[in-house]
Amino acid sequence: MCLFKTIKTTKKDAQLPNPFSLSSHLFLKKALYAGFLTASLALFGAFPIKAGDTTTYEKRPTHGVSMFDDLALGPAFPHFPYVNPIAPKGGEFRQAAIGSFDNLNPFTIKGQTVQGITLIYDTLLTNSAAEPGAAYGLLAEKIELDQDKKGVRFTLRKQARFHDGTPVTAKDVVWSFDAIRNAHPFYDAYFHDIEKAIAVNDHVVAFTFKQSGNRELPLILGQLPILPKHYWSANERSLDKTTLEPPLGSGPYKVGKITTGRTIVFERVKNYWANDLNVTIGQYNFDTIRYDYFGDDTVAFEAFKSGDFDIRREFSSKNWATGYNIDAVNQGRIKLDEVALQSGSGMQAFIMNTRRVPFNDSNIRHAFNLAFDFEWTNKNLFYGQYARTNSFFQNSELASSGLPSADELALLEPFRDQLPPELFITPFKNPVSDGSGNIRNQLRQANVLLKKSGWLVKDGELQKDGQVMEIEFLIVQPNFERVIAPYIQNLKKLGIKANIRVVDPTQYQNRLNKFDYDVIVSGFPQSLSPGNEQRDFWSSASADREGGRNAIGIKNPVIDNLIDKLVFANTRQDLVTATKALDRVLLWNHYVVPQWYSPNERLAYWQGIAHPEPMPPYALGLPQIWWRTAPPPYKTAQDNKANGEPSAE
Repeated sequence: MCLFKTIKTTKKDAQLPNPFSLSSHLFLKKALYAGFLTASLALFGAFPIKAGDTTTYEKRPTHGVSMFDDLALGPAFPHFPYVNPIAPKGGEFRQAAIGSFDNLNPFTIKGQTVQGITLIYDTLLTNSAAEPGAAYGLLAEKIELDQDKKGVRFTLRKQARFHDGTPVTAKDVVWSFDAIRNAHPFYDAYFHDIEKAIAVNDHVVAFTFKQSGNRELPLILGQLPILPKHYWSANERSLDKTTLEPPLGSGPYKVGKITTGRTIVFERVKNYWANDLNVTIGQYNFDTIRYDYFGDDTVAFEAFKSGDFDIRREFSSKNWATGYNIDAVNQGRIKLDEVALQSGSGMQAFIMNTRRVPFNDSNIRHAFNLAFDFEWTNKNLFYGQYARTNSFFQNSELASSGLPSADELALLEPFRDQLPPELFITPFKNPVSDGSGNIRNQLRQANVLLKKSGWLVKDGELQKDGQVMEIEFLIVQPNFERVIAPYIQNLKKLGIKANIRVVDPTQYQNRLNKFDYDVIVSGFPQSLSPGNEQRDFWSSASADREGGRNAIGIKNPVIDNLIDKLVFANTRQDLVTATKALDRVLLWNHYVVPQWYSPNERLAYWQGIAHPEPMPPYALGLPQIWWRTAPPPYKTAQDNKANGEPSAE
């Protein structure tokens, strides 16, 4: 399950930024895995049913939801176990963003949406970073599940307020569901199995599902950001349009100062309605959270070392190995930290657009994988810091390995004639070189595949029916050129003409939305409980949906079937089995050239900020559960102004 898991290019050379930060849980795929309340809560009973809402609900409202397991925390838990409940409030937290922004509305595919805008919104539930798959009530005080798993009802907290003091009501929830679904193509796929939403009364909202068995839907709805109907219905505002007008929310922060394209500041709402809830205690500790935009990551790295912002998630092996030998690190003013997370690594890759020739041919895609020399790249460019990605669900129990199990075969056998025969008899493995840069054997294998598909070298160029194979790598981060350039040299040995095109973030996003590319560098972040978002990644229905996330352009009925098996899994083991089967089919169709991953998050941060110990296993919680311990040991914008020096503002 993942809201707002937009495909983005990687920074530098490493794995995709981890998608499970707590501050992003509003829209990003979580690692979601609730028992019912104790018998004492049975006294609440079922709520009256409005005409049209014929679902039969269990009479024990819950304080949270889970796909398969019981909740670790009871209804009276004081706070999440990974937070510091007495963390001090105050101070500023500064982060870097790359590129620019011209939009404060995250519910449209138009424009460049600003970082951090999720901070202004509340959701019905909030995810736990210590339990794989658990979500607890935030806006929703109680949750009722339909006995047949064909619906769910949420009872809203009566104290919930938008920032203008207006109560959050069931009508706001219904309006948000309908409006967001219509505004963004991702939500149309993500909410596919949800039939309708009904406001039972001012504080109870009911959702009915198209069919039973989709255990993830209550959790998906729990992630729904709730917007104020009265705000968006006024003055011709539309979720389909970009805007620089600060939107109204109900969350822990509101939009403060904006310098379009350069800076945005979020201000903590001191009288935030949920300040004293157990699901928020110890969180949202900074008075202001500021994002400063930089032209590219190289500039941002230098700005960090100069003290222009507080923390950097390092995605460059070169920087991590050589870039931090500076006084601030040696003197202890900057701390370097590696945090091991258990949330899985997903797939980062060279993604080939199967909507275009020649990548509509599996042999060609396989040949491109054979031409990539990961071992040389890792040794010479990455200081040996990475491992090759061998699964779309890497670094988790969901990753396939070896030959299919009996349970997997039960799912795959009905489609044997539609699947590569190797899937059933050979474990999938990426090619492995000796790291010397000589991959003649791999290139010979690639050449055989190219010839098999009718592509032959003539006059030094790979041709078929008079057409030369010429492809383009579309990237937004110039630093990735050092990775692609050696790859292109290997492709050249096969007669393939390839070039690199670097574009600005706006143009890049526009071309992604329209699937206007040959090869991109991007990825598919995954959680420990994949679900309905897999439709947007791989399903036939999403392949031609502009702005969707099926970047590959997959239209495969076997994959469509396996997605349904995954979505409607009855047990955790059924989910794992279906996911492994899906993984095998994706791998053996050679849709991507897998890249690399690291199991650890690499953090560099200045003195004066702190995080809980130990960290939660499934998220960094940045900046949600961090806090300031002292004034920053560098000059702030206010310091510069006081001294008459130039300000970053």
